[in-house]
Amino acid sequence: MRIVYFGLLSCGLNLMAISYLPAAVSAPMSAKQDLGLVQETAENFLRAQSAGLPGQVEIVLGPVDARISLPTCAALEASLAPGSRAWGNTTVIVRCATLNPWTVYVRATVKVMAAYVVSAKPLTQGHILTAADLTMRSGDLSQLPTGVITNPDQAFGRTLAANLAFGSPLRKDMLRVQAAVIQNQSVKLVSSGRGFSVSAEGRALNNAEEGQLVQVRSASGSLVSGIARTGAIVEVSY
Repeated sequence: MRIVYFGLLSCGLNLMAISYLPAAVSAPMSAKQDLGLVQETAENFLRAQSAGLPGQVEIVLGPVDARISLPTCAALEASLAPGSRAWGNTTVIVRCATLNPWTVYVRATVKVMAAYVVSAKPLTQGHILTAADLTMRSGDLSQLPTGVITNPDQAFGRTLAANLAFGSPLRKDMLRVQAAVIQNQSVKLVSSGRGFSVSAEGRALNNAEEGQLVQVRSASGSLVSGIARTGAIVEVSY
């Protein structure tokens, strides 16, 4: 097997290989590989991998050394090495999987230009986010930490898990959902079933977010379980 290197592999996501078939299905053994097809295969692979990313994707491929001479290939395959990702500075592995195999490493830079959410002022841990706390900024997402939020609606009403300096990108791992029910809080038990609906008072035995299971000690002393709802309400179904 012939192997040609054009740069170092980067770290990131592990992605599956995608195969692309050039127009020529077969060719004489003496024919030489069109290096433009090698680059085209690498670019098509990166576009397929970045299709679901927000914003505008810009792909710049590094040159393939025109001095190399490879036998033509009827089945080019593109992939990323384990631990690599399809954006930022990366390397695409283009392989020939025929009887005369060879491998070329094509360097590439993939930018993802999009708007993302940043803090409009310094914010402290435990703060519940509102529209006044956030603003938008545009830039290359590949240069930002993983998990940057691009839709402010995903942040409104959430609680900050850490302090956030002015102008800092907001990440998903910085957010916590505000508890719908708090331990030892007085709650309203709403019980429903076929043809009836009743309510009673109780005390929550654990914290729970909207939609999570919570245990409640009723006023009569019995232990019941239900679904936490905003407003200190627990739904119990029979």
